[in-house]
Order: sequence, then C-alpha cells, then structure tokens
Amino acid sequence: MPLLPGAEPYHHQGGPVGVLLCHGFTGSPQSLRPWADELAAAGFTVSLPLLPGHGTRWQDMQVTRWEDWYAEVERELLALADTCEQVFVCALSMGGALALRLAAVHGPAVSGLVLVNPSVRSDNPASVLLPVLRHLVPSVRGIGDDIAKPGVSESGYDRTPLNAAWSLGRLWRDVRRRLPQVTQPVLLFRSPQDHVVSPANSELVLARISSTDVTERLCQRSFHVATLDHDAAEIFTASLDFIRRLAPAHAAGVTRVESDDHHG
Repeated sequence: MPLLPGAEPYHHQGGPVGVLLCHGFTGSPQSLRPWADELAAAGFTVSLPLLPGHGTRWQDMQVTRWEDWYAEVERELLALADTCEQVFVCALSMGGALALRLAAVHGPAVSGLVLVNPSVRSDNPASVLLPVLRHLVPSVRGIGDDIAKPGVSESGYDRTPLNAAWSLGRLWRDVRRRLPQVTQPVLLFRSPQDHVVSPANSELVLARISSTDVTERLCQRSFHVATLDHDAAEIFTASLDFIRRLAPAHAAGVTRVESDDHHG
C-alpha cells in the first residue's frame, strides 16, 4: 500500500542523546517531520516511526489496536536506549498518551517528555457508544487538519476508523491509571484554540503526574496540530532548550565533535 506524502518514518544518526517522536491518531510522521529535522540539525540522534495502520488509508487502521501502536514506539525507544546515553520523547496528541506510557513503564530510560496537545481522555459523549457502534459503522468523519496557518495541511486520514477509536479509548484508560508513575521532567504545550483535544486533557496530565520539573506553555496562535502551525518555531526552540538543559551528554558530545573538527 503506497504511503501518503511525507508519511515515511525518519531516522537520523547523531550524537549520544536520542529523541523519539510519536505522532498522533490517524496522523503520520509528516506532522512532526519539521520538528525531527530541527532536532537532527542540532546534533541529536532522532527516530520518528510510522505507527502501524497509519500513513496509508484508514481501512488499514481498522485492523490495528493500541497495543500495535505502542509496541512500535517501545521498540524504537529501546533501540535508542541501546545506542544513546539519554533518550527524550516528544509527542503530539495521541502520541502524548504513548509517550506518557513509555515514561511510566520504562522510568529511567526516558529522561524527559515534550508533549504537544496530549490526549488522554475522550471529549465526545458519543464515545460511550463505541463498543456497539464500531460493529455497525466502519468510520466517521476525520479529525485531521486542525491548523490555523493558511495553506498548511496534515497528511492524515479524512475518516476515523471506529474500531481503532474504540481501542484508543482503552489506551487512554490504561495511561490515566499510570500517570502517577510519571516522574520525568515535562514540557507541555497546549493550544487554547484546539478543536480536537479539550484543555481538560492537559489539566488531567498535569494534575496526576508525579513530576516536579514541569513547564506548561500556551500556543496562542495555533490549533491542534501546533507542530505545523504558527507556534511551531517556538515549540522547536523551547524543546531544544529543554533537552539541552537536561542532557549533559549532548553538551559533551558537541564539544567532542568540535574538538575533533579542530584537530582535523
């Protein structure tokens, strides 16, 4: 099945500090690629996987479950942890739920989280009908392209597969239960004008995690996909500052490279 434009996974071998990026529900790496490119240019080792069932057509997502999406990011996390001294996880929307679960389950293997409009609960009262509805209706209208910036599009599905949406609800339930186990530093970006994920999601995350190093920043000019929107540059810069502050290995790696260049 051919991939949608920009949906291919991305990997960059950089220094001793790794960054894993997790895209959102029905989205693809395209929504996070500019962020990945910035991190790569700054010298980090970067992994931006394509979640199973995503990046092709919505029908392919019908046969996947949250466990499949999580297994993919977990595999990438462990691969980065094998080769890097520290690993950070950056995520958008449902990717935020996956990132929080990684942090809760793998503890010290995750050095910090950067979350953009994370989703951890349903904002749609009709979601209580999903267990039955998913057997009757294959899909509903999609949630993609919630972007304020003119002419910018997200390479996501125009339909939401209900089987997958039902499984997403199960992921959220699991993640909410684990939030107190999250102790890592967190930088959370939230768009006040988000038409996909309500502010209650970020509030719930911030209220329940056990982290003490926590910063919340507002993306006033952006909608849900803030990583492709007006505030993208601020997200990229702030995340670089956040990771550099917490990653002495990165500073050492950069110095080492500079001194090698000097002798070269």
